[in-house]
Amino acid sequence: MTLVGARPVAPERRWEERVQRTAHPLVYPLLSRVRRPVLRVPRIGVVVSDAAVLRSVLLDQERFTKTGPGSPADLWTPVLGPSVLLNMEGADHHALRRRLAPLFAPGYVAELTRETVGASAERLTERLDRGERVDLVAEVREYAGRVISRLVGLDEEVLGEELFARVSGVTGLVRLSRPRFSDRQAAAARAVLDDLTRHARRAYREGGGDTVPGRMRELGLGEDEAMGAVGAFVLTGTETLVSYLPRLVAVLADTGWLHRLAHDRALVDAAVAEGLRVTTPSPVMLRSVVAEATLAGVRVRPGDRLVLATFLADRASGAFDPVANPAASLKQLWFGAGAHFCLGAPLAMAQIGLVLDAVLAAERAGPLEIVHRRAQRRTLIPGYGSLVLARR
Repeated sequence: MTLVGARPVAPERRWEERVQRTAHPLVYPLLSRVRRPVLRVPRIGVVVSDAAVLRSVLLDQERFTKTGPGSPADLWTPVLGPSVLLNMEGADHHALRRRLAPLFAPGYVAELTRETVGASAERLTERLDRGERVDLVAEVREYAGRVISRLVGLDEEVLGEELFARVSGVTGLVRLSRPRFSDRQAAAARAVLDDLTRHARRAYREGGGDTVPGRMRELGLGEDEAMGAVGAFVLTGTETLVSYLPRLVAVLADTGWLHRLAHDRALVDAAVAEGLRVTTPSPVMLRSVVAEATLAGVRVRPGDRLVLATFLADRASGAFDPVANPAASLKQLWFGAGAHFCLGAPLAMAQIGLVLDAVLAAERAGPLEIVHRRAQRRTLIPGYGSLVLARR
């Protein structure tokens, strides 16, 4: 652990700070200065940074919702439509989530991931063994695109580099200081998603219940609603994974844990959880207040916007430490809590496990190192634009 002034800095923090600040050069430093559990910040909202308070908000759907002013619905409904889980509450949300849940069951997504990218992950190990330089960001982006394409009924070649960049451009328009898209931004975002979902309409019309569009047709939702859900799953199912996996490998390399796990897999699960805790790929969540309440002494009223700073709540437990594993006490807070706990978490974990196994297998054969990395600019989800691994 190094020192900056009198303050100790964990070895993973140097690059993690750079990744966060490059993505959000104004808002990240502002939120990082928050020292109270709950604080009202002008033009941003009521910032919640304490894990217990944050969890209580997520579990209280009577007073805090994903619909209303400043909520995810306020932001995404003009782009995706009304029926995409991330902007729903109540019985309709529960019914849609229940019907889609089998598509995200751990066993189902593990097999889907193996079938879709298992051979590529094996080749990743072989390429690293041969001494090839591999950009892990590009590699994971390809894997994530193929898996989510299979799930939502897209041909694999549809979600290529160009369209992925355009999808990332949509999320890159989001700003905490701006609770909704402008009319022009919303129209541009819809155009991108129309290009994407044009290819998924066949799955809605002809496919079975093994894809999201087919399952939504069986549920009785219209084609346009199903296409909104496809857009939402592509937005949420690719960028967060492309953010997390390279950051996890970087954290493991920077802390010496990559070598340790390669030779002893006992703490792999704890390391993955700790990686999620110290990176928190989705750094904030949003809620709208619908009934007056008091949070850690701060009164909130209907119409207030809650900015749940999950990244602050998660990393308050200290430095990356798979042995002590403080992540365990947070109960996967980075995936949410309650009725809105991330439906796609098993899919993410399946892909994380597969790729990490491939990297660890290569590390066991001979030490790897990061020979180049670059933090990504103008992105909603902090991450690397490039992270190149090679044999040391």
